[in-house]
Amino acid sequence: MSGKKNFVIGIDYGTESVRAILADVSNGDLVATSLYQYTHGVITERLPETNIELDPDWALQHPKDYINALKRTVPKLMNESQVDPEQIIGIGIAFTGSTIIPTTNDGTPMALLDEYKEDPHAWPKLWKHHGAQEQASKLTQLAIDRFETFLDRYGGKINAEWFFPKVWEIYEESSSIYNNAERIIEASDWIVWQLTGEETRNLCAAGYKALWSKSEGFPLETFFSAMDSDLTNVIDDKMKREIIPLGEQAGELTEEAAKWMKLTPGIPVATGILDGHAAVPGASVAEPGKMAMILGTSFVHMILSSKEYRVPGMCGMVEDGVVPGLISYEAGQAGGGDHFAWFMKNAVPGEYERQARKKKIGLYKFLEQKAAQLQPAESGLVAVDWWNGNRSILVDSDLTGMMLGYSLATKPEEVYRAMLEATIFGTRKIFETFIASGVPINEIIVTGGGPAKNNLLLNILANVTRMEIKVAACPYTSALGAAMYATVAAGEVKGGYATIQDASKKMAHLDKKTFIPNNNDKKTYNRLYSEYTLLHDYFGYGHNNAMKRLKNLRMAILDKKRQ
Repeated sequence: MSGKKNFVIGIDYGTESVRAILADVSNGDLVATSLYQYTHGVITERLPETNIELDPDWALQHPKDYINALKRTVPKLMNESQVDPEQIIGIGIAFTGSTIIPTTNDGTPMALLDEYKEDPHAWPKLWKHHGAQEQASKLTQLAIDRFETFLDRYGGKINAEWFFPKVWEIYEESSSIYNNAERIIEASDWIVWQLTGEETRNLCAAGYKALWSKSEGFPLETFFSAMDSDLTNVIDDKMKREIIPLGEQAGELTEEAAKWMKLTPGIPVATGILDGHAAVPGASVAEPGKMAMILGTSFVHMILSSKEYRVPGMCGMVEDGVVPGLISYEAGQAGGGDHFAWFMKNAVPGEYERQARKKKIGLYKFLEQKAAQLQPAESGLVAVDWWNGNRSILVDSDLTGMMLGYSLATKPEEVYRAMLEATIFGTRKIFETFIASGVPINEIIVTGGGPAKNNLLLNILANVTRMEIKVAACPYTSALGAAMYATVAAGEVKGGYATIQDASKKMAHLDKKTFIPNNNDKKTYNRLYSEYTLLHDYFGYGHNNAMKRLKNLRMAILDKKRQ
């Protein structure tokens, strides 16, 4: 290839896999892509190479998978594209979070040390690890009792998926790991550390997952001492106070990391970022009033604003959290693609699988086609979308899924459609909360994994929200967004861009096809949404805690079985 062109690498660490892209800096075209499925996947039952069982609600990963992803994906990009490594002007990392890793001072994960590898708390805790719900509830109550101002930035509740509930869980349940961990770090920062040899902490993860703000910094030591006196200095003992803005250069690629990836040492590496947030500019969203919906294993809703509002149940309101100069609001649904994957794995009859194979299409597409033949409300079913708890607006991981209206005539495609509809009803609940709080939503742009390719789901989204739905052209917007931040870190001098807005205008594009609301379906969905809202409020606001009582009974039985 001509040496006149500049290229950039974006690497997106997702829940189940890593996607790496090589993009043309001038227009965002993908020259090569590569996928790596984690060898160990999401660890939910027992620690690798041991008989140590994990409690329910646990979700861990293997740190070796993270490095192996670099060794597998980037050399493949370079080999397929035949791009000269000298043409690479930057590397950007996006990582799902909050995923936290206890390490030594040199960044070695404690899970890789013989003396700690049999302790579950030594392992990286993935975002969907919900074992810290008790700590999250206690943190929320503590913040309320102390009138902590930061709580308003997070919709009034601290989520079990975030940084400090997991840290407190480690402290309370494994003092050995907490005391011997010299650093506890967000995975997005850990990968950058491995690439550059420099420990940095990025603004995105600190703001959305670790209670940090540009105006106030971290909570005061008195807050952490109220958790426990031994946690008073958790920031200085285990973390760093210096927070690096997005689009900054965290360091340069070391010789060792360059060998892993068949690259040249010295390439600028950008500050890390959370993957859902990286997808925002990757989906062309860089202005106020636009919402990016990232549809993956969970759903993330990101909207930009020039003003500050308090939104109940949101996951964070962070100045400069995605685009410098703007406030970025995040909400989310703890389950999305996870819901649908559960259904495909556990609830579809073998006959449907045989029919899908006969038609030479995948099971997802087969169910989508059958479900699309149904009219809204034809199944008589309505569900709540809490198979993995509720992230927004209830912020309660102890809530569970429910389907109402089963009969002996109910078919799998009807259940599947009800699950799709429930997930979008949850999205509408989030939208209405934003709008009622003063945050306008003028445009919706969808991106993500499998759910973003489900035409039925996107049609339902248009009809339930009563808005036109646009779709990002690039299927890997988190990786593309990470690459865009890398162009900013490289700067105009090296052939990059001055701002993330400039990069987004040049490198992000939308599909021509959009999804328009159907007036007839809108009316029916309004009625179904009313039923969803009744269930949402009845179970979600504690009028009936049957879900939690059942979950507690299950936990008690499982505890007895393990003894």
